[in-house]
Amino acid sequence: MMGFWQPGTNLRDYVSQNPPLVTFFLCLLTLAISFICFSSYSYTHTVPNPDTVKDWNHLLSSFSQHKLCVQANASLSELVPLSVTTNSNSGSLKNLALHTAFKASQLHLGGTESVDVTLEFWTENESYTCLTIRAPAHLLPMKLFPPECPEFKKNISPLHVEVSDKKPAASQTCYSLHSQDDPTLTVMLTQEERNVAEPLMDT
Repeated sequence: MMGFWQPGTNLRDYVSQNPPLVTFFLCLLTLAISFICFSSYSYTHTVPNPDTVKDWNHLLSSFSQHKLCVQANASLSELVPLSVTTNSNSGSLKNLALHTAFKASQLHLGGTESVDVTLEFWTENESYTCLTIRAPAHLLPMKLFPPECPEFKKNISPLHVEVSDKKPAASQTCYSLHSQDDPTLTVMLTQEERNVAEPLMDT
């Protein structure tokens, strides 16, 4: 009696008879492929450092999660990628300065300290803003600083606003901030850190 080799049938029978072993092998294979792909990518591309908790893009993104509203009874200076809009049709954004105080926790910086912030907008539809921030040094990102603000000759009295996450009243003027990621402010893995992944490519 002549037998026939049927690889498809044999493989199916093996898988059905050894599911734990097959599952374990597939997990190892997937993990190996993932390591090889990541090491290859990180060796040829710049990759953000996942161990960096604080950078300026994270901080500016936190600003854009809040509204700055004119009160009812009413230091670092960096040029940062923040723009502003207002809910008031009559509110001009030219030569505007806003001053407020955040809690560090509102900016995802941890702690309960106060963070004093002044924002100066010189022209309409400007995508960059002069940010003056006063806070304990340990709260702020201390790497890859944005460029310093240019000298500002006009003396603009800042408008005092309060941080609000609630829907403003119809008669209340509020300002919304919008951030955009700047790749130059993201802390990347160093060449030495990327080289750590190189041995994975050689295995």
